[in-house]
Amino acid sequence: MNFGSDNASGVHPRIMAALAAANEGHASSYGRDDLTARAAARVREVFDAPGAEVFLLGTGTGANALALAQLCPPWGRIFCHRTAHIETSESGAPAFMAGGAQLALIDGADGRISPQALRARLFDYPQVDEHDGRNAVLSVTNATEWGTLYSPADVAELAGIVRGAGMALHVDGARFANAVAATGAAPADLTHCAGADALSLGGTKNGCMALEAVVFFDPARARDFAFRRMRAGHLWSKHRFLAAQMIAWLDGELWLQLARHGNAMAAELAAIVDRAGLERLQPVEANELFVRAPRALVAHLRARGLRAADWPDAGDDAHRGTIRLVTSWATTGEELRAFEEAVQSFAG
Repeated sequence: MNFGSDNASGVHPRIMAALAAANEGHASSYGRDDLTARAAARVREVFDAPGAEVFLLGTGTGANALALAQLCPPWGRIFCHRTAHIETSESGAPAFMAGGAQLALIDGADGRISPQALRARLFDYPQVDEHDGRNAVLSVTNATEWGTLYSPADVAELAGIVRGAGMALHVDGARFANAVAATGAAPADLTHCAGADALSLGGTKNGCMALEAVVFFDPARARDFAFRRMRAGHLWSKHRFLAAQMIAWLDGELWLQLARHGNAMAAELAAIVDRAGLERLQPVEANELFVRAPRALVAHLRARGLRAADWPDAGDDAHRGTIRLVTSWATTGEELRAFEEAVQSFAG
């Protein structure tokens, strides 16, 4: 019952086969190989963005931090949700890579930023003169850290506010495949058609070994990004192994098939949680659940083999705590049944 993280799942066989195929023979290094050109073209095709600049990386933190540094000057400000990964889980990397940029946090239910909350937060930094710093970027996470979604209309409404303030819009898409699969929207409609300037596209959580990409939909915004990636130590020499993953992941819509499976497993897990009378903290829209349960039950489940992250919440107390359950492309029905049986066996 491994619901600890979608990072814990292995590599999909088609991705592994693509890596093995790429391992044959020799290829030019540092992205000057044919596979890298094909991978970039494939991303442009999937996003209906023929002019986009595509840069492959190996980590999501690197993708986020470098993309935001590209969009935000050192004296700038990056707005994001209070629970965004760039705030809680990247050890200050975006601010570091941007040379000291500030993160301005926004509250919002279920991990989402509302237009009203964004306007109110921008009001805190009126941009009168150089003392205020520069409001530079809004970063939204889709799917969010709470497993909830922004629709194309949601993104477009936030983008309109951002545009009016002279800012850029970045999408943290570590679980972007789950968002596309869940909304049924075209990738373009969740990004550049809705006003996004850049996307950190994540494959590592969805069947790949190590695969992220930064996509700049306006090529002018990508100027000198290749130098930024090199300077930060994020340019892989054996670049073909990133590219091979991207091609296999996108071909035949494998990325969406894997995400649909993860989302479906989360919906089934939510039904089990509901039947058990446990408390869910948010709607299940992608592949994450947050469940408040008796601490004795959580200990019992872990003794039966459950892997899940503790996720402390303000509503917890001495008797009840919150855990996060994450499903993936590799989650099986057997794991769900084992979870349900373990819950039912609790004598508490």
